[in-house]
Amino acid sequence: MKNTIIAGLAIVAVVGVGTALYLNGSTRADDAGDNQIRAAEASAPDPAAIQRGAYVAVQGDCAACHTKPGGQAFAGGYGLQTPFGVINSTNITPDTDTGIGSWTERDFMRAVRHGKRKDGQLLYPAMPYNAYVNMSDGDLHDLWAYLRSLAPVKQAPEPNTLGFPYNIRLAMLGWNLLFFKNAGYVAAPKQSAQWNRGRYLVDGAGHCAACHTAKNALGGDTSAYLQGADLLGGHAPEITNDPHLGLGHWSGEQIQQYLKVGSNHQAVAAGAMGEAVEHSTQYLNDADLASIALYLKSLPGSGTQAPAALSANSPVMQRGAHVYETHCMACHNVQGEGINGMVPAFADNPGMRASSGAGLISAVLKGGRAAATEGNVTAAGMPSFGWKLNDGDIAAVLTYVRNSWGNAAPGVSAQQVAKARAALEVGPVMAGPG
Repeated sequence: MKNTIIAGLAIVAVVGVGTALYLNGSTRADDAGDNQIRAAEASAPDPAAIQRGAYVAVQGDCAACHTKPGGQAFAGGYGLQTPFGVINSTNITPDTDTGIGSWTERDFMRAVRHGKRKDGQLLYPAMPYNAYVNMSDGDLHDLWAYLRSLAPVKQAPEPNTLGFPYNIRLAMLGWNLLFFKNAGYVAAPKQSAQWNRGRYLVDGAGHCAACHTAKNALGGDTSAYLQGADLLGGHAPEITNDPHLGLGHWSGEQIQQYLKVGSNHQAVAAGAMGEAVEHSTQYLNDADLASIALYLKSLPGSGTQAPAALSANSPVMQRGAHVYETHCMACHNVQGEGINGMVPAFADNPGMRASSGAGLISAVLKGGRAAATEGNVTAAGMPSFGWKLNDGDIAAVLTYVRNSWGNAAPGVSAQQVAKARAALEVGPVMAGPG
Protein backbone atom coordinates (compact mmCIF):
# COMPACT_ATOMS: atom_id res chain seq x y z
CA MET A 1 0.00 0.00 0.00
CA LYS A 2 2.82 2.40 0.89
CA ASN A 3 4.48 1.84 -2.49
CA THR A 4 1.16 2.42 -4.25
CA ILE A 5 0.65 5.77 -2.47
CA ILE A 6 4.20 6.86 -3.30
CA ALA A 7 3.71 5.81 -6.91
CA GLY A 8 0.45 7.73 -7.10
CA LEU A 9 2.00 10.91 -5.72
CA ALA A 10 4.89 10.58 -8.15
CA ILE A 11 2.49 10.24 -11.06
CA VAL A 12 0.61 13.37 -10.02
CA ALA A 13 3.91 15.24 -9.70
CA VAL A 14 5.18 14.35 -13.15
CA VAL A 15 1.84 15.02 -14.86
CA GLY A 16 2.40 18.73 -14.46
CA VAL A 17 5.83 18.55 -16.04
CA GLY A 18 4.64 16.27 -18.82
CA THR A 19 1.61 18.44 -19.54
CA ALA A 20 3.76 21.54 -19.81
CA LEU A 21 6.04 19.81 -22.28
CA TYR A 22 3.06 18.52 -24.22
CA LEU A 23 1.47 21.95 -24.49
CA ASN A 24 4.78 23.31 -25.75
CA GLY A 25 4.98 20.56 -28.37
CA SER A 26 8.06 18.99 -26.80
CA THR A 27 6.80 15.68 -25.44
CA ARG A 28 8.95 12.71 -26.32
CA ALA A 29 5.78 10.60 -26.73
CA ASP A 30 4.77 12.56 -29.85
CA ASP A 31 5.63 11.27 -33.31
CA ALA A 32 9.30 11.15 -34.18
CA GLY A 33 8.97 12.79 -37.59
CA ASP A 34 7.13 12.44 -40.85
CA ASN A 35 10.05 10.57 -42.35
CA GLN A 36 9.36 7.68 -39.92
CA ILE A 37 5.62 7.40 -40.57
CA ARG A 38 4.14 6.63 -44.00
CA ALA A 39 0.75 8.14 -44.81
CA ALA A 40 -1.95 5.75 -45.97
CA GLU A 41 -2.26 5.29 -49.71
CA ALA A 42 -5.53 4.51 -51.47
CA SER A 43 -4.25 1.52 -53.36
CA ALA A 44 -5.18 -2.09 -53.94
CA PRO A 45 -4.07 -4.49 -51.18
CA ASP A 46 -0.64 -5.99 -51.74
CA PRO A 47 -0.86 -9.78 -51.15
CA ALA A 48 2.87 -9.99 -50.44
CA ALA A 49 2.66 -7.22 -47.83
CA ILE A 50 -0.35 -8.91 -46.22
CA GLN A 51 1.55 -12.18 -45.99
CA ARG A 52 4.59 -10.49 -44.48
CA GLY A 53 2.32 -8.59 -42.11
CA ALA A 54 0.75 -11.81 -40.86
CA TYR A 55 4.24 -12.95 -39.86
CA VAL A 56 4.92 -9.63 -38.10
CA ALA A 57 1.65 -10.08 -36.18
CA VAL A 58 2.93 -13.48 -35.07
CA GLN A 59 6.24 -11.96 -33.95
CA GLY A 60 4.37 -9.43 -31.83
CA ASP A 61 1.80 -11.98 -30.58
CA CYS A 62 -0.86 -9.37 -31.38
CA ALA A 63 -3.77 -11.80 -31.33
CA ALA A 64 -3.00 -12.92 -27.78
CA CYS A 65 -3.77 -9.54 -26.22
CA HIS A 66 -6.36 -8.35 -28.74
CA THR A 67 -8.56 -11.46 -28.57
CA LYS A 68 -10.68 -12.30 -25.56
CA PRO A 69 -11.16 -15.98 -24.65
CA GLY A 70 -13.72 -17.45 -27.00
CA GLY A 71 -13.95 -14.20 -28.93
CA GLN A 72 -13.17 -13.21 -32.50
CA ALA A 73 -9.54 -12.67 -33.35
CA PHE A 74 -8.20 -9.10 -33.01
CA ALA A 75 -11.58 -7.74 -31.84
CA GLY A 76 -10.24 -6.88 -28.37
CA GLY A 77 -11.85 -7.37 -24.99
CA TYR A 78 -9.03 -9.28 -23.34
CA GLY A 79 -8.52 -8.11 -19.76
CA LEU A 80 -4.83 -7.44 -19.14
CA GLN A 81 -4.11 -7.85 -15.44
CA THR A 82 -1.69 -5.23 -14.11
CA PRO A 83 -0.65 -4.20 -10.57
CA PHE A 84 -2.75 -1.06 -11.10
CA GLY A 85 -5.97 -2.70 -12.31
CA VAL A 86 -7.40 -4.29 -15.45
CA ILE A 87 -6.78 -2.78 -18.88
CA ASN A 88 -9.07 -4.13 -21.58
CA SER A 89 -7.56 -4.48 -25.03
CA THR A 90 -9.09 -2.67 -28.00
CA ASN A 91 -10.56 -3.78 -31.29
CA ILE A 92 -7.92 -3.63 -34.06
CA THR A 93 -10.05 -5.02 -36.87
CA PRO A 94 -10.98 -2.56 -39.66
CA ASP A 95 -14.45 -1.85 -38.29
CA THR A 96 -15.06 1.88 -38.73
CA ASP A 97 -17.15 2.35 -35.57
CA THR A 98 -15.43 0.23 -32.94
CA GLY A 99 -12.10 -0.69 -34.55
CA ILE A 100 -9.44 1.06 -36.61
CA GLY A 101 -11.32 1.17 -39.90
CA SER A 102 -11.27 4.97 -40.00
CA TRP A 103 -7.57 5.21 -39.22
CA THR A 104 -4.80 6.02 -41.66
CA GLU A 105 -1.47 4.26 -41.71
CA ARG A 106 0.01 7.31 -40.06
CA ASP A 107 -2.56 7.03 -37.23
CA PHE A 108 -1.69 3.37 -36.83
CA MET A 109 2.07 3.94 -36.69
CA ARG A 110 1.67 6.75 -34.17
CA ALA A 111 -0.35 4.47 -31.87
CA VAL A 112 1.96 1.47 -32.20
CA ARG A 113 5.23 3.38 -31.92
CA HIS A 114 4.33 6.32 -29.71
CA GLY A 115 1.30 5.32 -27.68
CA LYS A 116 -1.10 7.94 -29.04
CA ARG A 117 -4.47 7.05 -30.58
CA LYS A 118 -6.04 8.82 -33.54
CA ASP A 119 -8.25 10.84 -31.18
CA GLY A 120 -5.18 11.97 -29.23
CA GLN A 121 -5.86 9.70 -26.27
CA LEU A 122 -2.66 8.36 -24.71
CA LEU A 123 -2.24 4.61 -24.41
CA TYR A 124 -1.08 2.77 -21.33
CA PRO A 125 2.18 0.82 -21.76
CA ALA A 126 0.26 -2.42 -21.35
CA MET A 127 0.31 -1.81 -25.09
CA PRO A 128 4.11 -2.09 -25.35
CA TYR A 129 4.76 0.86 -27.62
CA ASN A 130 8.00 1.40 -25.70
CA ALA A 131 9.16 -1.84 -27.39
CA TYR A 132 7.35 -1.43 -30.70
CA VAL A 133 9.09 1.90 -31.27
CA ASN A 134 12.01 -0.30 -32.35
CA MET A 135 10.04 -1.80 -35.23
CA SER A 136 10.94 -0.73 -38.76
CA ASP A 137 8.77 1.23 -41.18
CA GLY A 138 8.63 -1.81 -43.44
CA ASP A 139 7.42 -4.20 -40.74
CA LEU A 140 4.75 -1.79 -39.53
CA HIS A 141 3.61 -1.04 -43.08
CA ASP A 142 3.16 -4.79 -43.66
CA LEU A 143 1.39 -5.23 -40.31
CA TRP A 144 -0.96 -2.40 -41.27
CA ALA A 145 -1.68 -4.10 -44.60
CA TYR A 146 -2.45 -7.36 -42.79
CA LEU A 147 -4.81 -5.78 -40.25
CA ARG A 148 -6.65 -3.93 -43.03
CA SER A 149 -7.22 -7.29 -44.75
CA LEU A 150 -9.11 -8.74 -41.78
CA ALA A 151 -12.88 -8.98 -41.66
CA PRO A 152 -14.32 -6.07 -39.65
CA VAL A 153 -15.80 -7.03 -36.28
CA LYS A 154 -18.17 -4.65 -34.47
CA GLN A 155 -17.18 -4.89 -30.82
CA ALA A 156 -16.71 -1.88 -28.58
CA PRO A 157 -13.99 -2.16 -25.92
CA GLU A 158 -14.92 -2.65 -22.29
CA PRO A 159 -13.92 0.17 -19.90
CA ASN A 160 -10.74 -0.26 -17.89
CA THR A 161 -10.91 -0.72 -14.13
CA LEU A 162 -7.97 1.38 -12.96
CA GLY A 163 -8.16 3.22 -9.68
CA PHE A 164 -7.03 6.79 -9.00
CA PRO A 165 -4.55 8.14 -10.01
CA TYR A 166 -3.79 5.48 -12.61
CA ASN A 167 -7.01 6.22 -14.48
CA ILE A 168 -5.71 9.70 -15.40
CA ARG A 169 -4.61 9.37 -19.00
CA LEU A 170 -2.58 12.57 -18.85
CA ALA A 171 -0.34 10.83 -16.33
CA MET A 172 1.14 8.98 -19.29
CA LEU A 173 2.81 12.22 -20.36
CA GLY A 174 4.91 12.05 -17.22
CA TRP A 175 5.46 8.31 -17.58
CA ASN A 176 6.68 8.77 -21.14
CA LEU A 177 8.97 11.56 -20.04
CA LEU A 178 10.53 9.30 -17.42
CA PHE A 179 10.61 5.91 -19.10
CA PHE A 180 9.89 6.06 -22.84
CA LYS A 181 12.89 6.33 -25.14
CA ASN A 182 11.32 7.63 -28.32
CA ALA A 183 13.93 6.32 -30.73
CA GLY A 184 13.97 3.55 -33.29
CA TYR A 185 16.24 0.53 -33.43
CA VAL A 186 19.86 1.28 -34.32
CA ALA A 187 21.96 -1.68 -35.37
CA ALA A 188 25.21 -2.29 -33.50
CA PRO A 189 27.87 -2.01 -36.22
CA LYS A 190 30.36 -4.26 -34.45
CA GLN A 191 27.86 -7.10 -34.14
CA SER A 192 26.81 -9.58 -36.80
CA ALA A 193 23.63 -9.30 -38.83
CA GLN A 194 22.28 -12.36 -37.00
CA TRP A 195 22.95 -10.80 -33.58
CA ASN A 196 21.26 -7.57 -34.64
CA ARG A 197 18.27 -9.48 -35.97
CA GLY A 198 17.97 -11.28 -32.63
CA ARG A 199 18.09 -8.05 -30.64
CA TYR A 200 15.60 -6.43 -33.02
CA LEU A 201 13.10 -9.24 -32.41
CA VAL A 202 13.68 -9.44 -28.64
CA ASP A 203 13.50 -5.69 -28.02
CA GLY A 204 10.94 -4.89 -30.73
CA ALA A 205 8.04 -7.08 -31.79
CA GLY A 206 8.83 -9.78 -29.22
CA HIS A 207 8.70 -7.19 -26.37
CA CYS A 208 10.42 -9.72 -24.11
CA ALA A 209 11.35 -7.09 -21.52
CA ALA A 210 7.65 -6.53 -20.82
CA CYS A 211 7.69 -9.68 -18.69
CA HIS A 212 11.35 -10.60 -18.17
CA THR A 213 12.63 -7.21 -16.91
CA ALA A 214 11.70 -6.13 -13.38
CA LYS A 215 9.60 -2.97 -13.04
CA ASN A 216 9.83 -0.06 -10.62
CA ALA A 217 6.95 1.34 -8.57
CA LEU A 218 5.61 3.27 -11.58
CA GLY A 219 5.76 0.29 -13.93
CA GLY A 220 8.88 1.41 -15.79
CA ASP A 221 11.69 -0.98 -16.68
CA THR A 222 14.58 -1.19 -14.24
CA SER A 223 18.20 -1.60 -15.35
CA ALA A 224 18.03 -5.36 -14.70
CA TYR A 225 17.48 -6.07 -18.40
CA LEU A 226 15.92 -9.51 -19.00
CA GLN A 227 17.06 -10.63 -15.54
CA GLY A 228 13.66 -11.92 -14.45
CA ALA A 229 10.64 -10.44 -12.70
CA ASP A 230 7.77 -11.41 -10.43
CA LEU A 231 4.45 -10.77 -12.14
CA LEU A 232 1.09 -10.97 -10.37
CA GLY A 233 1.81 -14.14 -8.46
CA GLY A 234 4.06 -15.70 -11.10
CA HIS A 235 7.66 -15.32 -12.17
CA ALA A 236 9.22 -14.65 -15.56
CA PRO A 237 12.74 -16.09 -15.31
CA GLU A 238 16.02 -14.54 -16.29
CA ILE A 239 16.72 -15.19 -19.97
CA THR A 240 20.32 -14.03 -20.21
CA ASN A 241 23.35 -16.32 -20.35
CA ASP A 242 23.74 -16.25 -16.57
CA PRO A 243 24.64 -19.80 -15.48
CA HIS A 244 22.82 -19.76 -12.13
CA LEU A 245 19.47 -18.12 -12.95
CA GLY A 246 19.51 -17.80 -16.73
CA LEU A 247 20.19 -19.83 -19.86
CA GLY A 248 23.90 -20.36 -19.29
CA HIS A 249 23.65 -24.14 -19.36
CA TRP A 250 21.34 -24.25 -22.38
CA SER A 251 22.74 -24.45 -25.88
CA GLY A 252 21.42 -22.23 -28.64
CA GLU A 253 19.70 -25.27 -30.12
CA GLN A 254 17.95 -26.01 -26.82
CA ILE A 255 16.65 -22.43 -26.65
CA GLN A 256 15.35 -22.75 -30.20
CA GLN A 257 13.65 -26.05 -29.38
CA TYR A 258 11.94 -24.54 -26.34
CA LEU A 259 10.60 -21.61 -28.38
CA LYS A 260 9.55 -23.83 -31.30
CA VAL A 261 8.10 -26.83 -29.50
CA GLY A 262 7.35 -25.50 -26.03
CA SER A 263 9.69 -27.91 -24.27
CA ASN A 264 13.24 -29.17 -24.26
CA HIS A 265 15.50 -31.39 -22.18
CA GLN A 266 14.67 -29.47 -19.01
CA ALA A 267 11.76 -27.07 -19.24
CA VAL A 268 8.14 -27.06 -20.37
CA ALA A 269 6.45 -23.77 -21.25
CA ALA A 270 3.25 -23.09 -19.32
CA GLY A 271 1.28 -20.12 -18.11
CA ALA A 272 2.01 -16.81 -19.86
CA MET A 273 5.09 -18.24 -21.56
CA GLY A 274 3.08 -21.22 -22.72
CA GLU A 275 0.65 -18.84 -24.39
CA ALA A 276 3.52 -16.96 -26.03
CA VAL A 277 4.94 -20.19 -27.44
CA GLU A 278 1.53 -21.48 -28.49
CA HIS A 279 0.46 -18.33 -30.32
CA SER A 280 3.75 -16.75 -31.35
CA THR A 281 7.20 -18.31 -31.15
CA GLN A 282 6.30 -21.74 -32.53
CA TYR A 283 5.50 -20.02 -35.83
CA LEU A 284 8.78 -18.13 -36.13
CA ASN A 285 11.12 -19.42 -38.81
CA ASP A 286 14.31 -21.24 -37.88
CA ALA A 287 16.55 -18.33 -38.84
CA ASP A 288 14.73 -15.95 -36.50
CA LEU A 289 14.75 -18.47 -33.65
CA ALA A 290 18.49 -18.96 -34.12
CA SER A 291 19.01 -15.19 -34.07
CA ILE A 292 17.05 -14.83 -30.84
CA ALA A 293 19.04 -17.63 -29.22
CA LEU A 294 22.35 -16.13 -30.34
CA TYR A 295 21.43 -12.72 -28.92
CA LEU A 296 20.22 -14.06 -25.56
CA LYS A 297 23.36 -16.18 -25.19
CA SER A 298 25.45 -13.03 -25.70
CA LEU A 299 24.02 -11.29 -22.60
CA PRO A 300 26.10 -11.77 -19.43
CA GLY A 301 23.11 -11.24 -17.14
CA SER A 302 22.91 -10.70 -13.41
CA GLY A 303 26.01 -12.63 -12.37
CA THR A 304 24.13 -14.05 -9.39
CA GLN A 305 26.30 -16.27 -7.22
CA ALA A 306 24.84 -19.57 -6.07
CA PRO A 307 24.33 -19.79 -2.30
CA ALA A 308 25.16 -22.88 -0.31
CA ALA A 309 22.46 -25.51 -0.62
CA LEU A 310 20.48 -26.37 2.48
CA SER A 311 21.51 -29.55 4.25
CA ALA A 312 19.55 -32.61 3.21
CA ASN A 313 19.39 -33.54 6.91
CA SER A 314 17.56 -30.40 8.00
CA PRO A 315 13.96 -30.94 9.18
CA VAL A 316 12.43 -28.88 6.37
CA MET A 317 14.41 -30.78 3.72
CA GLN A 318 13.41 -34.12 5.20
CA ARG A 319 9.77 -33.06 5.28
CA GLY A 320 10.05 -31.85 1.70
CA ALA A 321 11.64 -35.11 0.58
CA HIS A 322 8.69 -37.03 2.03
CA VAL A 323 6.14 -34.80 0.29
CA TYR A 324 8.07 -35.10 -2.97
CA GLU A 325 8.19 -38.89 -2.77
CA THR A 326 4.47 -39.08 -2.03
CA HIS A 327 3.08 -36.52 -4.48
CA CYS A 328 5.68 -35.54 -7.08
CA MET A 329 8.02 -38.41 -7.85
CA ALA A 330 5.64 -40.28 -10.15
CA CYS A 331 5.93 -37.56 -12.80
CA HIS A 332 9.15 -35.71 -11.98
CA ASN A 333 11.11 -38.92 -11.28
CA VAL A 334 13.43 -40.09 -8.51
CA GLN A 335 16.30 -37.68 -9.15
CA GLY A 336 14.19 -34.84 -10.49
CA GLU A 337 14.98 -35.76 -14.09
CA GLY A 338 11.39 -35.31 -15.32
CA ILE A 339 10.19 -36.67 -18.65
CA ASN A 340 11.88 -35.16 -21.69
CA GLY A 341 9.47 -32.93 -23.61
CA MET A 342 6.56 -33.51 -21.22
CA VAL A 343 7.41 -33.00 -17.54
CA PRO A 344 9.94 -30.39 -16.37
CA ALA A 345 13.21 -31.64 -14.96
CA PHE A 346 14.10 -30.18 -11.56
CA ALA A 347 17.76 -31.26 -11.59
CA ASP A 348 20.19 -28.36 -12.12
CA ASN A 349 17.33 -26.22 -13.42
CA PRO A 350 17.69 -22.40 -13.20
CA GLY A 351 13.91 -22.15 -13.12
CA MET A 352 13.96 -23.82 -9.72
CA ARG A 353 16.43 -21.28 -8.33
CA ALA A 354 14.62 -17.96 -8.88
CA SER A 355 15.02 -15.64 -5.92
CA SER A 356 11.41 -15.58 -4.73
CA GLY A 357 9.98 -18.93 -5.77
CA ALA A 358 6.71 -17.13 -6.66
CA GLY A 359 6.25 -18.98 -9.93
CA LEU A 360 6.74 -22.36 -8.28
CA ILE A 361 4.28 -21.56 -5.52
CA SER A 362 1.69 -20.52 -8.10
CA ALA A 363 2.25 -23.70 -10.12
CA VAL A 364 1.72 -25.96 -7.10
CA LEU A 365 -1.32 -24.06 -5.85
CA LYS A 366 -3.11 -23.68 -9.18
CA GLY A 367 -1.57 -26.25 -11.51
CA GLY A 368 -1.02 -25.47 -15.15
CA ARG A 369 -1.13 -26.62 -18.74
CA ALA A 370 1.79 -26.90 -21.10
CA ALA A 371 1.79 -25.23 -24.49
CA ALA A 372 0.22 -27.23 -27.32
CA THR A 373 2.32 -26.88 -30.46
CA GLU A 374 2.61 -28.53 -33.82
CA GLY A 375 5.82 -30.16 -32.62
CA ASN A 376 4.39 -31.33 -29.30
CA VAL A 377 0.63 -31.82 -29.30
CA THR A 378 0.55 -33.57 -25.92
CA ALA A 379 0.19 -30.36 -23.85
CA ALA A 380 0.52 -32.25 -20.58
CA GLY A 381 -0.92 -30.58 -17.52
CA MET A 382 -0.03 -30.37 -13.86
CA PRO A 383 -2.94 -30.68 -11.43
CA SER A 384 -3.55 -28.23 -8.63
CA PHE A 385 -2.28 -29.29 -5.22
CA GLY A 386 -3.73 -26.31 -3.40
CA TRP A 387 -6.70 -28.34 -2.25
CA LYS A 388 -4.53 -31.24 -1.13
CA LEU A 389 -1.32 -29.89 0.44
CA ASN A 390 -1.21 -27.41 3.31
CA ASP A 391 1.02 -24.34 3.25
CA GLY A 392 3.75 -26.00 5.30
CA ASP A 393 3.94 -29.03 3.01
CA ILE A 394 4.08 -26.87 -0.13
CA ALA A 395 6.80 -24.70 1.40
CA ALA A 396 8.79 -27.78 2.40
CA VAL A 397 8.62 -29.55 -0.97
CA LEU A 398 9.56 -26.40 -2.85
CA THR A 399 12.46 -25.79 -0.48
CA TYR A 400 13.52 -29.37 -1.14
CA VAL A 401 13.50 -29.20 -4.96
CA ARG A 402 15.23 -25.77 -4.85
CA ASN A 403 18.10 -27.34 -2.88
CA SER A 404 18.48 -30.78 -4.43
CA TRP A 405 20.11 -32.30 -7.53
CA GLY A 406 22.52 -29.44 -8.16
CA ASN A 407 20.16 -26.62 -7.14
CA ALA A 408 20.74 -24.08 -4.38
CA ALA A 409 18.26 -21.35 -3.50
CA PRO A 410 16.58 -19.67 -0.52
CA GLY A 411 13.93 -21.74 1.20
CA VAL A 412 10.21 -21.09 0.78
CA SER A 413 8.19 -20.28 3.90
CA ALA A 414 4.67 -21.31 4.82
CA GLN A 415 3.87 -17.59 5.16
CA GLN A 416 4.84 -17.02 1.51
CA VAL A 417 2.54 -19.83 0.44
CA ALA A 418 -0.34 -18.54 2.58
CA LYS A 419 0.04 -15.06 1.09
CA ALA A 420 0.04 -16.48 -2.43
CA ARG A 421 -2.95 -18.69 -1.67
CA ALA A 422 -4.95 -15.63 -0.66
CA ALA A 423 -3.76 -13.52 -3.60
CA LEU A 424 -4.49 -16.27 -6.13
CA GLU A 425 -7.84 -16.99 -4.46
CA VAL A 426 -7.03 -20.67 -3.94
CA GLY A 427 -9.25 -22.22 -1.29
CA PRO A 428 -8.07 -24.01 1.83
CA VAL A 429 -7.04 -27.65 1.97
CA MET A 430 -10.07 -29.89 1.76
CA ALA A 431 -10.65 -32.11 4.75
CA GLY A 432 -10.32 -35.81 4.16
CA PRO A 433 -12.97 -38.38 5.02
CA GLY A 434 -13.65 -38.35 8.74
